[in-house]
Amino acid sequence: MMKQIFGKLPKKPSKSSNPNVEGGVNSHHIPPNSKPSTNGANGTIAPSSNRPNNGVVYEALSSFRDVPTSEKPNLFIKKLTLCCVVFDFTDPSKNLREKEIKRQTLLELVDYISTVSTKFTDAAMQEIAKLAVVNLFREFPSANHQGKMLETLDAGAGGDDEEPALEPAWPHLQVVYELLFRFVASSMTDAKLAKRYIDHSFVLKLLDLFDSEDQREREYLKTILHRIYGKFMVHRPFIRKAINNIFYKFMFETEKHNGIAELLEILGSIINGFALPLKEEHKLFLVRALIPLHRPKCAAVYHQQLSYCIVQFVEKDFKLADTVIRGLLKYWPVTNSCKEVMFLGELEEVLEATQAAEFQRCMVPLFRQIASCINSSHFQVAERALFLWNNDHIRNLITQNHKVIMPIVFPAMERNTQGHWNQAVQSLTLNVRKVLAETDQVLFDECLAKFQEDEANKTEVVAKREATWKLLEDLAASKSVSNEAMLVSRFSSSVTLATGKTSAS
Repeated sequence: MMKQIFGKLPKKPSKSSNPNVEGGVNSHHIPPNSKPSTNGANGTIAPSSNRPNNGVVYEALSSFRDVPTSEKPNLFIKKLTLCCVVFDFTDPSKNLREKEIKRQTLLELVDYISTVSTKFTDAAMQEIAKLAVVNLFREFPSANHQGKMLETLDAGAGGDDEEPALEPAWPHLQVVYELLFRFVASSMTDAKLAKRYIDHSFVLKLLDLFDSEDQREREYLKTILHRIYGKFMVHRPFIRKAINNIFYKFMFETEKHNGIAELLEILGSIINGFALPLKEEHKLFLVRALIPLHRPKCAAVYHQQLSYCIVQFVEKDFKLADTVIRGLLKYWPVTNSCKEVMFLGELEEVLEATQAAEFQRCMVPLFRQIASCINSSHFQVAERALFLWNNDHIRNLITQNHKVIMPIVFPAMERNTQGHWNQAVQSLTLNVRKVLAETDQVLFDECLAKFQEDEANKTEVVAKREATWKLLEDLAASKSVSNEAMLVSRFSSSVTLATGKTSAS
């Protein structure tokens, strides 16, 4: 009787390192918007049925060369199912044979997709999407995402230049990305059918992967997302909105994201293809998302791509130049000289695409800022501001409006010639000063006379102030009520005087 009772108890599964493939892998469709569980070993998200299980041997399937043409589509789906098993790459010594079988199978699939001559069936597209979901979509460990951009800036300031974390599963991920790219780019992929699997949820999860620290992965994602944008026209507004939301979260919440540069690079190509006249939606995107991207401290990481997007907008619609320039002035750095140099470079590119009417709208606040940069003690900032006169288009705009601009920048020029510590800045200043004199000698002389008058007035004001303080100190010393003589220092006198003024007011 005891034997019968023990016979009814469930048997303990045998210990085996071989993962389950076809017998244990659920072959039904896993839609991209499903919420698969997380594999704690390598952070990979995969349905539990697609993780290595015990009891079934992971074996390679026949090669496409060894089967008739009529059987290749079925073999293709079987191979896709075989590759839906996710291995642990944190332990290099684990499942070596199975990992190599999977890698070779993935390479075969890439070759097959590249050479297929018939349209992909609905079942095949379903399995390809499932393969991408299981292998690619995963959550990144939070410990690895603690402000890579800020670390990059610290490294530039002399801190430790830490290498970004590389994905240990890249030998498989790279081939999966290549497979997905070939599938999206293939002329045998019917976008109308494929959009059921490459849907909004799939795109969102793909965008989440842009936060990967591995630049190799971000490069693949950039190429694939661009192809999806081009092929699936129905997804275009959604992709733009999703990227917009990533920017908002980055700017106003975290200021931490690894893929801003790649996303901006995609947008640069998208903006280049905008039809004219620009839609109001696109102009709002410029004002609300792109221009505020100048604000974060880590803007240097993606500034080149951001500048390209901004200039694309101005070249598309020159009337946006005033909006862009005022936006740059709004976020102009105060204490970051390296960032100022970048802003001046971007400003030159924007001004090259600016017409006279738009230039006149913003030239007064613009050249007040340029005058401040000319007087900067940081020689690179001063040089970059003076280099604007080397640009023919900008110099022509300045010449056409010299009666307004010359009085603004002339004092800064004179101060540089009289006392800037850097010889190169002084030399550049003299060259620009000569250009101003050649433009309008009469106005130049008037500006020089006014500058000299202002400087003389400043000297007179300083002398009067010194005399007043001296008189106050003497009075305080002579009218001291104590037996000992008391000398009121300049600091004490200034505090007393300021207090008296405050009380009187």
